[in-house]
Amino acid sequence: MIEFIAINMAPIMFASLVLFLLLGYPVAFSLAANGLVFFAIGVWLAPYSENSITLDWPLLFTMPQRLWGVMSNETLLAIPFFTFMGIVLERSGMAEDLLDTVGQLFGPIRGGLAYAVIIVGALLAATTGVVAASVIAMGLISLPIMLRYGYDRRVATGVIAASGTLAQIIPPSLVLIVLADQLGRSVGDMYKGAMLPGLVLTGFYMIYVFIVSVVRPSWVPALPKEARTLGNGVLSLLVAILVVVALAYGLHPYLTAHFGENADMMGVTAGISAIYLYAIVDKSTGMNLMSRLAQQVIMVLIPPLALIFLVLGTIFLGIATPTEGGAMGAVGSLLLAGLKGRLNLGVIRQALESTTRLSAFVMFILIGARVFSLTFYGVNGHVWVEHLLVGLPGGATGFLIFVSILVFLLAFFLDFFELAFIIVPLLVAPAMALGIDLIWFGVILGVNMQTSFMHPPFGFSLFYLRSVAPKGAYTDKVTGRQIAGVTTGQIYYGAIPFVVIQVVMIGVVIAFPQLVMHYKGPVVDASAVEITVPTLNTLNPGGAPILGAPQLGVPQLGAPQLGAPQLGAPAIPGAPKLGAPQLGAPEVNP
Repeated sequence: MIEFIAINMAPIMFASLVLFLLLGYPVAFSLAANGLVFFAIGVWLAPYSENSITLDWPLLFTMPQRLWGVMSNETLLAIPFFTFMGIVLERSGMAEDLLDTVGQLFGPIRGGLAYAVIIVGALLAATTGVVAASVIAMGLISLPIMLRYGYDRRVATGVIAASGTLAQIIPPSLVLIVLADQLGRSVGDMYKGAMLPGLVLTGFYMIYVFIVSVVRPSWVPALPKEARTLGNGVLSLLVAILVVVALAYGLHPYLTAHFGENADMMGVTAGISAIYLYAIVDKSTGMNLMSRLAQQVIMVLIPPLALIFLVLGTIFLGIATPTEGGAMGAVGSLLLAGLKGRLNLGVIRQALESTTRLSAFVMFILIGARVFSLTFYGVNGHVWVEHLLVGLPGGATGFLIFVSILVFLLAFFLDFFELAFIIVPLLVAPAMALGIDLIWFGVILGVNMQTSFMHPPFGFSLFYLRSVAPKGAYTDKVTGRQIAGVTTGQIYYGAIPFVVIQVVMIGVVIAFPQLVMHYKGPVVDASAVEITVPTLNTLNPGGAPILGAPQLGVPQLGAPQLGAPQLGAPAIPGAPKLGAPQLGAPEVNP
């Protein structure tokens, strides 16, 4: 019996960890406690394990160095930077301005408010990267408006909860930073690979709203005319866009000479800056050559887009690392909040408190994971997992499908941080053995972990929305009508279609890896590569050409030929004089 336990220590240890987590113990302490308890058991059972357990007490002396490696990881510095940036932007009222403006822009069409929530959710994801801030902000601002104008409660709550989870997959996502660290890959490459799937998922959400607007138009009515306070002015906005395109095209020849391949981006930047300054001057001077709607859209959308470019653009162009991009984003968020007049000590204090809390949470989980992994690898747990997963039918595709189902089921009970620190390190070796690109694998996991926020009954997005959605009937401040509240069942029911969409997106990323693999740049066709070896002139022009180094004769390295000294005899005319001096016969004086 003891031999059986010793040989199967790895699965027993993993099952024990799952049991601790299901009992509700904190993740960090469950990881550390399991690691220490099974370390002691492993040392005791090592003689009975047939050399499958390599644990010994001196191995614990390596733990301080392992923990120092966690604390000194510069990549993880991006987490507090992006968290601070997101919370400052959320406190500055940027979400409120975006929802109001984009809602006015799409208001005349059916489902306009739902489209606005999805677009703003994507913009907030690209600027804040924090799910809780996005869901709570949109729940407070847009949900009362959607209920006021007759939106179905299931559609309204589902759109808000799902749009907030876009912060999980659209850079600068915190989960992508953690996944890149656990997979041992560049955060910049992970961001590049995840950008396109994140935009495709946003498009799927909008397609769902469009289908609902066609099948059930009464569920997503258009915004009534009296509610469109900014009036009409789409034509003026289109003219402004054409002006930006014309400026970018006109400046292209000049910019190409100075910026080369970046001329297109610099031209668009110059055009957007010009139209933004013109909108400010037009509104402040009262000329109003542009419509109010165009002015508001330009003045509200361009600052967060500029912040996105400051953070992600510098990372994608290779100008800054993700940590440096996060630092610039934190400074940029302070500037935007200051320009809006909403920056004060209270906002900074709240942002610092939340950032410190989240950073400490991540650090404690990382420390617990290091303790757990030391023991798990000592009992050959990684070998057990690799043999278990590599042998699945279907090869790499079967592995990806099995892992996707496993993570989807575990997401019912575990947070994305817990999945990233516990499950992902165990999957790296099997994925590499099967030849799977780890960036592609990480994006698949990122899309999958996004569902952990939407799973009834434990989805955090659903909890966030439940905390701000009205539970009972209330009187609307604008219309004065009595409006029924939102039930928990309606929130759960509204989340189900979006969970299905996210599962479909996992299949799309698996089926079309080029959605992610474009991060490597253009593929080089090896068959079209021609290698030419230059021909060198030789020292033998009459013979055949010789490739390579010139052929040199072997140097004669010997002792010099010295003649014997001639004593007395005269020197022979014409004979060569080699080496020794000519000495005459000595004269002896009698």
